[in-house]
Amino acid sequence: MLCRTANDLYWASRHMERAENTARLIDLALRISMLPERYDRGKAQAGPWRRALDALGASGRYTALYGTIEPEGVLRHLLLAADNPFSIHSCLRGARENARAQRGAITAEMYEDLNTSWLEIRSRTWDGVRSDGISNIVEWVKSRSASFRGVTIGTLGRGEAYQFLQLGAFIERSNWAIRLLDVVGSEGEIDESGEVRDATDYFQWSALLQSQSAFETYRRLYRESVTPRSVTDLMLLRDVNPRSLQTCLNTLHEVLRAMTGGESLEVVRLAGALSAQTRYARIDDIIARGLEPHLQATMDLLVELGEAIHAQFMVSLEAGHTQSQQQG
Repeated sequence: MLCRTANDLYWASRHMERAENTARLIDLALRISMLPERYDRGKAQAGPWRRALDALGASGRYTALYGTIEPEGVLRHLLLAADNPFSIHSCLRGARENARAQRGAITAEMYEDLNTSWLEIRSRTWDGVRSDGISNIVEWVKSRSASFRGVTIGTLGRGEAYQFLQLGAFIERSNWAIRLLDVVGSEGEIDESGEVRDATDYFQWSALLQSQSAFETYRRLYRESVTPRSVTDLMLLRDVNPRSLQTCLNTLHEVLRAMTGGESLEVVRLAGALSAQTRYARIDDIIARGLEPHLQATMDLLVELGEAIHAQFMVSLEAGHTQSQQQG
């Protein structure tokens, strides 16, 4: 497959996954914003929205552009801002544009699904979104992402195009498993007991589960009250959770092995090492060493893996294609 095709499919999938996870981030921040914070009233208004921007590494840019962090401004920035690459508007536009460039590599149903999502978000205004309710657009985005996944699984052959779409989706979802956990975990290190400190702590970790559609899975698996230790375990280490870091890394490793014929390439080694590191990790060890440094170290490795995927499939293929053209 040509570099341009691989790149466009990879990013179409990443953009769609990013749109859904931005919606889940908004859902989480909305839930936390309804809780009493541990600091004064003025900070309570900005607290969860600053933490949401921090999880994206975007609080500095936001304050430089808009000044004070306040809920309505952050919501508009995350939902409809055309100049914000993490906004739902930008993600749906990017997914549709990447897919439009490669209509011959995907099915007509896939393109129509993405085009429908883009046309609808493009028609939305802030007044309309606020009137309809933020929760409604959050659910709409999640349903549009689920629709695209379903159409892809149901109509696209299991060739290279499908594999690049899988790579894009799961590298993006891996990143977000960490980002969303960091929104709650950044409130303070989990103590070694792994228990909640107070009611606010309990409801913040519960909000994380609900934003990830994982509350029922948690109840079935742990059969106990919500604790930071168990939620972190579910988000990072449990492959029964379809959005956990472990599930994403397992899938990435499997897809990369299938794409390379199991060859011992650096990109496969990196994915395998990350998958094994998470598979054999113990939640008590992570908490003892500190959740924040663990998340940062894992994010650094994910960035390295993303760069290796790009180098292996989107740069080297382009160079090989150019060389073959010159030789011809």
